[in-house]
Amino acid sequence: MAVRIAGTTLPNDKRVEIGLTYILGIGRPLSNKILKKAKVSPEIRVKDLTEDQANELRNIIEKQYTVEGELRREVTSNIKRLKEIKTYRGSRHAKNLPARGQRTKTNSRTVRGNVRKTMGSGRKDTAQKT
Repeated sequence: MAVRIAGTTLPNDKRVEIGLTYILGIGRPLSNKILKKAKVSPEIRVKDLTEDQANELRNIIEKQYTVEGELRREVTSNIKRLKEIKTYRGSRHAKNLPARGQRTKTNSRTVRGNVRKTMGSGRKDTAQKT
C-alpha cells in the first residue's frame, strides 16, 4: 500500500523518518518531531505503516505545517513582493544571480548557466580539419 501525504507518495522501502523528508518543507528534525507527536517509531518502514498511523501522520502534517504546494506559493509570493518593492534581493532574483552576497566573478556557474568567459576554457572541439 502506497502512503500518500500532502500530494507526495512516500517511498515504500525507506524508513518513515527518511520517507517524510520527501515532502517539500519537511527535513530530518521536523520529521522526527512529527513522528514523536504521532507516537510512531522512526525505524518502521513506510510499507509497514498501519492505516491509522498513516492517517495520524497525514492529519498532523496537513493541519500544523506549511508543506508542498502551499509552501511553494508562499515562497514565490515572497520573491514577487521583493521584486515589486525593488529591493536589492528582488533584483538579484529577477536577474537570476546569487541573492545572499556570494561572489560572482568565479563561482555561481550553475546560477549563471555555466558561462565561461576566458579563452578556450569551455570551448567545444571544432570539427575535423579538411
